[in-house]
Amino acid sequence: MIVRLTRLSALFRDSIRRMLLFAGLVAVLFPCASVAQTVPELSSQARASMITILPGDDVYTEFGHSAYRIADPQTGVNRIYNYGTFDFNEPFFVLKFTYGRLDYMLSTGEYASALSYYKRMGRPVIEQHLNLTADQTQRLFTFLEINARPENRTYRYDFLFDNCSTRVRDALERSVGPIIQFTGEPSPGKSFRRLLDPYVADRRLLDVGFDIGLGSPADQIASPREVMFLPEYLFEAFEHARIATRQGPEPLVARTDTVFWTNGYDAREATFAWPLLATWLLFGIVATVTVRQVRSLARGRHRADMKAPWDAILFGVTGIAGLLLCFLWFISEHQVTNYNWNLAWAWPTHVVLAVALARGRTATWLRPYALAAAIGTGLLSAGWFFWPQGLHEALLPVALILTTRSAFLAHRLNPGPETPVPTRETTADVETAPIA
Repeated sequence: MIVRLTRLSALFRDSIRRMLLFAGLVAVLFPCASVAQTVPELSSQARASMITILPGDDVYTEFGHSAYRIADPQTGVNRIYNYGTFDFNEPFFVLKFTYGRLDYMLSTGEYASALSYYKRMGRPVIEQHLNLTADQTQRLFTFLEINARPENRTYRYDFLFDNCSTRVRDALERSVGPIIQFTGEPSPGKSFRRLLDPYVADRRLLDVGFDIGLGSPADQIASPREVMFLPEYLFEAFEHARIATRQGPEPLVARTDTVFWTNGYDAREATFAWPLLATWLLFGIVATVTVRQVRSLARGRHRADMKAPWDAILFGVTGIAGLLLCFLWFISEHQVTNYNWNLAWAWPTHVVLAVALARGRTATWLRPYALAAAIGTGLLSAGWFFWPQGLHEALLPVALILTTRSAFLAHRLNPGPETPVPTRETTADVETAPIA
């Protein structure tokens, strides 16, 4: 009897182990089985479309937006899926964005509410109805629903390579599969920097800021796939894309509709290039003042007083800009801000020079440093439009100002003999002295 009970106990334990092992295998091999069951089943009337929202007035809407719409009249599903959601109130938002660790998320909402919002903002909306089967639409819907869950919805945002536009493309490829074929159009053959230019033509300071912060990687020619980081080019790529069917390749977009349009809409109307005019006028003023100072020194003006508050401000601001560029290059996780040629005029060490000028201190290193800055910035200015990186034209006068003031500082610190200042007594002596 005891032997039989022992055998039954062993068999029971063995059965429990097998059940647990089977359950573990099911959890490992079929992790999405239970997840997919919670996603609503669409009817055969369901349709998927890509929504393109054209640029708006706010800075963060300058480049437009892309999203998905899943509509099923039978089940009542009519949702929009937006990969461009972020929170301005997130702690250290600007610092995280600068450092390259800002998370965006996929959010969902009712399409009617989203459309009403874009209408109030005056942003045109265009819809591309996708040529997908009911099964393919369900797969895209399931992918978006699972991806929108709290544990999955956030992603590390990258302005050029992983944003609300590229995520739309990737979602379709990952859910539907390799039957999606992009044709290589559009292919503008432009660098990332030049692709951005038209979108900030109405915000000149933002245009200058982009060219200061972006390094040499932004001057690489963007491939047809890479240009899809801009919603406008993603729209065109969808227009040219094909999808493999049993009948052969067919257009990915079955129909394109303009859902909403604003009369007279032109979000990218270029404005007057006032920063270029302002910097050239500033250079003219600085050059005129510098020439007068050189003449004053030639007449024997005393050189001992080294306090130069305006030069201290000039080199201080430039040095701070250089420190920020160093942060973007060497510390932040952004790749497109590396190898920045703007550091050739924005020397971070100018901060030390600014402090010395503000205090009126003299040191042996000042003249060699000023001379090196004049030569280095002068050479950069001479080849401004020929360097591998696109340097903004409005910054050329700034480089020339730095060259001019650095050269004057080196001249002012020249240890050569000074000409004494003429006085009335010496002048009278010269006039009354007899001619030998």
